[in-house]
Amino acid sequence: MEKDGTDIYRCDCNTIHEEVVIKVRQQMLDDDTYIDIADIFKIFCDSTRVKIIGALLHAEMCVCDISVLLGMTKSSISHQLRILKQAKMVKYRRDGRVIYYSLADRHVKAIFDQGLAHVYEKE
Repeated sequence: MEKDGTDIYRCDCNTIHEEVVIKVRQQMLDDDTYIDIADIFKIFCDSTRVKIIGALLHAEMCVCDISVLLGMTKSSISHQLRILKQAKMVKYRRDGRVIYYSLADRHVKAIFDQGLAHVYEKE
């Protein structure tokens, strides 16, 4: 709200800028694509998952290493890694009895880096 009590986010006009609406409508993606994008960002709504991604930026790690690093149980880390794996954010490889996790691709790092840049951005 502004000092005078008006809501700066409320539009009081009744004019539709049809040419803008038509232009933007033609450039909009299909609904399924927007749902898929939203699902990606849901992964980042949990600070534990973000911490795991932050750790995997620096090294490939097993569940035990991540649990010690974050001070959490192996079970809770495994649960979060399962979610990250299902979302194709992490991948794994087996070396004997040990499973090592790493980021799935450069896009995961790019999303993390963009979020970090936004957090550190000065107004």
